[in-house]
Parts: sequence; C-alpha cells; structure tokens
Amino acid sequence: MTLHDDQPEIDDALVRRLLRAQLPDLAGLPLRRLDSAGSTNAIHRLGTGFTVRLPLTAGGAEGVHREARWAPVLARAGPLPVPEVVATREPGEGYPWPWAVHRWIDGEVLAEGRVPDPGRTARDLGAFVVALRGVDPAGAPPAHRTGPLAGADAEVRDAIDRLRHGGEPLDTGAATAAWETALAVPGPTGPPVWVHADLMPGNLLARGGRLAAVLDLATAGLGDPAVDLVPAWNLLPLPAVAAFRGAVDADDATWARGRGWALAMALVQLPYYRASHPVIAANARHVLGRILGDV
Repeated sequence: MTLHDDQPEIDDALVRRLLRAQLPDLAGLPLRRLDSAGSTNAIHRLGTGFTVRLPLTAGGAEGVHREARWAPVLARAGPLPVPEVVATREPGEGYPWPWAVHRWIDGEVLAEGRVPDPGRTARDLGAFVVALRGVDPAGAPPAHRTGPLAGADAEVRDAIDRLRHGGEPLDTGAATAAWETALAVPGPTGPPVWVHADLMPGNLLARGGRLAAVLDLATAGLGDPAVDLVPAWNLLPLPAVAAFRGAVDADDATWARGRGWALAMALVQLPYYRASHPVIAANARHVLGRILGDV
C-alpha cells in the first residue's frame, strides 16, 4: 500500500530495513504482512511474539506515542488485555512517521454475525467499557471522537449527500431523519471519561469461545461515554444487545447518543471506504440496516 504519491511502499523490505537500523535484535525474526480489518496501520507479524505497526497517515502516527504513554495505564485498569507496546521508534529509511512494535496477542478478529457466545461477549465488553470509564482522567488527552454529536454534523451531511448521488441503495431521507433525531438528544450531564472511541469489530479479538482482547488504543482518551456503545449496532446480534446495555448501565439519552455515534460513523465510513476497504464498508451497511430499520 502506498502512503502517498511521494512515499515508498510499505512492504517487507522497508520493515526489515527499519528493524535492522533501529531494532537490530529483532531484525532476524520471520516477517509477514497481515491482512487487517483496520485502515490506520500496516501491520506485520514479527516472529511469533510481536507485531510491527506502521501508520499509514500522519494522523495515525500521533497514536503511536499516545498508545506508548497510556496503554500501560489502561491495561492495569481493564478486565481484558490490550496491546503491550514493546518499543517505539522514529522515522527512517524513507519512512516518514514514528512506528511501533507490540506484543502479539493470539485470537480471531470478530465480525458482525461471527460473535462467540454473544451474551457473554456482550457482558465482557460492557465490563471493559465500564472499567475504562473509571480510569483517573488526570492528564488524559481528548479521545479521537469527542465533543457533542453536532460536531460531526457537516461531515455526516456531506456523506449523506455523496451517498444520495453515488449509487448506493440507501434511503437517504431516512438517514437524514435518523441523524436529526440523534442531534436532538440531550448531551452528557457529567464530565468526560476515558473511552476507547473506536470499538469496531476489527479491534476485538476472541479466543477459546470468548472475548480475549481489545486492540488499538490510539484513539482512546476523554470523551462522551456514549461513543463506546457502538458495538450494540456494529457487532452484537440483537438478542445480546440488552445484556450489553445492562452491563454498561446506559440511560435512555446515553443510549440514544450511542446510536447516533454508530449512525455517524457508518454514514461517513460507507462512501469513504466502499472502494478501498470492503470489510469496513460492509460493516457500515450492516449498521445502517440495523439503525434505519428501527427509525
């Protein structure tokens, strides 16, 4: 994948050069590119115990240092493992941004329609969300998605317009109505809390028939707790949604804002990723079908 027209390909050769120059003790381990459900990093497995993550954009690069600073704090607080940052390193060998090595976590990436023991997964994920909220907010950065839903209004309306004229079989009138309903929901009444802010299926791992880890803390920070309710629409089957809502103890307004965040994310993702990332586009269609069928 090309980072930019004037940047090199992120391939095995580049990763190997970076390792030889900056982490020579690991440079001799086997290396292979992984298929990823994410869109922010190129990920290579290094040996059996590590991954190498190279951001694909300057915005993604900011998350390298955020994870290194906060992953240990969040790992101590949560009931589920999160990636351990083994090392962060600087640009080099023609690659323009900081990059990182993480400890490998065994597991299978989740997907809508492929959730082991959905009720238990819903409760375990809810426990993680609640534990995150309880982390001391002192010194924490804002989350990647923060502020009121209205802050996403222009981006969402632009996405709806592109979908209206882009041949996507979507009821854009219903999407607009659902979005305007979400904008009318009261905002949070308490201070911002720690949130993951990107609980997409591709950031959740299962092992042994249960949720095993939560990946990618690069978006985590202080925000509206509603943003971490999106798995109710992007992942969990309907029979498990009540268990998730009970686990996170969401009142009606928070739940409605969570639905609004799920809608906003799906509307923006669909036109952006439908040509480049079919997994994310398919999940966005799943979310829109779930929400717009419930208008």
